[in-house]
Amino acid sequence: MKKALVTGISGQDGAYLSKLLLEKGYEVCGTSRDAQVSPLRNLDRVGTRKDVRLASVALNDFRSVLQVLFKVEPDEIYNLAGQSSVSLSFEQPVETQDSIYLGTLNLLEAIRFTGKAIKLYNASSSECFGDLGGQAATEETAFRPRSPYAVAKSAAFWQVANYREAYSIFACSGILFNHESPLRPERFVTQKIIRSACRIAQGKQKRLQLGNIEIQRDWGWAPEYVEAMYRMLQQDVPQDFVIATGQTRKLQDFVATAFAAVGLDWREHTTIDQALFRPTEIMIGRGDASKAAEKLGWKPKYKMAEVVQMMVQAAAEADG
Repeated sequence: MKKALVTGISGQDGAYLSKLLLEKGYEVCGTSRDAQVSPLRNLDRVGTRKDVRLASVALNDFRSVLQVLFKVEPDEIYNLAGQSSVSLSFEQPVETQDSIYLGTLNLLEAIRFTGKAIKLYNASSSECFGDLGGQAATEETAFRPRSPYAVAKSAAFWQVANYREAYSIFACSGILFNHESPLRPERFVTQKIIRSACRIAQGKQKRLQLGNIEIQRDWGWAPEYVEAMYRMLQQDVPQDFVIATGQTRKLQDFVATAFAAVGLDWREHTTIDQALFRPTEIMIGRGDASKAAEKLGWKPKYKMAEVVQMMVQAAAEADG
C-alpha cells in the first residue's frame, strides 16, 4: 500500500485529493499546523475524515517537517499548504512568503536529507504568469508575478525545479488555473457570489458587493484538477504542467450565471465597490493544457457554466 502525505489537507484541493487517493488504495496522512484543533469540515463533506491519519506540522520549521517524514515514511507528498488568498497576500506579504516559499523549501530539503525516493507535487499557480494580455499560458511562458502571493509561488516553483535538476529529486509543479467547488470558503469571490445569490433569492440578503467584474479567468472544477495532480506523480520523469480549461470568461459572466440559476437578474442586486479592487490586477487569465492532455491523458470535462450550476445546487442543498 502506497503512503501519501498531503499538506493542507483541510482545504478544498486537499479534501478532494484525500478522497481520490483513498479510492486508489493509498494510506493517506494529512497535515495541519495543529491537527488536534484544525477544522476538518471539508474532510467531513467528502466523507474521508475517519480514514485519514492526521499529523501536526509547521512547514516553516525544518525539524517539524523532517520529523513527519521519518514518522509517516511517505512515497508521495502533495504540498497544498500555505496562504491561499491573493487579496490577503497584499495585507500579509511576509506571512504569505513564509508559508509558501519556506514551507516548500523545507519539504525539498527534508526529502534530500532523508535520501529516500519520495515524489513531491508542488501546488503552483497561474498567478505566476501575471497579465499576458489574453495570451494562453503554457509551461514555457515567462513568469511576471503581480502580487505577493504570485511572487511566493514563483519562488517556490523555481526552487522545485532547482532541486529536481541539482539533486535528482522527483519534484514537479502543477501550474493550476482557477478551479472551484462547493468546498471553497466564502472569502473567495466565487463562493461569495454563489452564496450571496442564494441568500438574496431567499430574502436573507439585500445586495452583493463586488470589485472589478471585468477581469477574466479560466475556471475549472476542482475534483478534476486533483486528478491531474495525482497523474503527475505517476510519470516516470518529473515534469511541470499547466492545468486549465482553455476557456476564459469575465467575472461578470460568473455573476450573471449564478443569479440566473436562482431566477434573478444580477444587475438588480449587485453594487461595485472600488474598495474591493486590488492594488495590481491580472485582467485576463487563460491556460493551455495541451501538454497535460498529451502526456497525462488529462482533459477537463467541466467549464465555468457547469461549475457555477453545481456550486449553486450544492449551496441550495446546504441551506435546506
